[in-house]
Amino acid sequence: MVGTRLGRIGLALMLALPALPAAAAARPDVRLYAMDCGQLTMANADGFSDDGAYKGKPATMVVPCYLIRHPKGDLIWDTGVPQSIADNPGGAAPGGITVTVKLTDQLKLLGLAPKDIEYLSVSHSHFDHIGNAGLFAASTWIVDPKERDFAFRAGARADTKGFAAYSALETSKTVLIEGESPFDIFGDGAVTIHKTPGHTPGHTVLLVNLPKAGPILLTGDMWHIAESRAARRVTRFNFDKAQTLVSMDKVEALAKATGARVVLEHVPADFDALPKFPKALR
Repeated sequence: MVGTRLGRIGLALMLALPALPAAAAARPDVRLYAMDCGQLTMANADGFSDDGAYKGKPATMVVPCYLIRHPKGDLIWDTGVPQSIADNPGGAAPGGITVTVKLTDQLKLLGLAPKDIEYLSVSHSHFDHIGNAGLFAASTWIVDPKERDFAFRAGARADTKGFAAYSALETSKTVLIEGESPFDIFGDGAVTIHKTPGHTPGHTVLLVNLPKAGPILLTGDMWHIAESRAARRVTRFNFDKAQTLVSMDKVEALAKATGARVVLEHVPADFDALPKFPKALR
């Protein structure tokens, strides 16, 4: 049954993917940089599966940010927890959060500042993905309309400190991802955003086609812990479990259809397998 469902989703995805122009076959010089934007440690990871699988078990998660450099512009994908935490004693904050290096300092190693980044997108608006987004208010923000509404809902505004980290986006130049087709950022199929709602109303994943390494799929918070993928585990704090399970199938079908390397963003092993910044995956 699952195989049949995945097959149908895979076929739908192949039909939905934009046709690439002939020039795209050469694959533009796209580079992916994985940056350290924090770490989360916890003694009890129970919240990361609603079946009790992680109750009482410790977990360590990385918090990455990604820079995708394309001949037509730069994209920041996910922005981590607030970099100001690095100024705290030991770079620590309540909740097991640590930040040892600032996002802006990492960008400086490439001769970049936030104002130089043309595009911003985040997988979703939880604090560990949107925590530095306000730094990129001069960029064009690409976002699912449901996620934008979720980010600016009354409950989000009530968390004044968390909201301040990205509130500047409210007046940023914004491109809404309408419809269900992949959003092609640069118009050549090299970097596409795919809707995968469930964890939040407008959660998305990013597919990056690199000239040498091939397709890389950055999966946001589809899965937080490595074994959650095969077990199809859903966090206790998901917005909609049924939607999440459908989106899991969609991501698996997309990975199969494209042959993409799947990166679970919070999994240390997946992060460590990428080139250490400032080296890039090409």
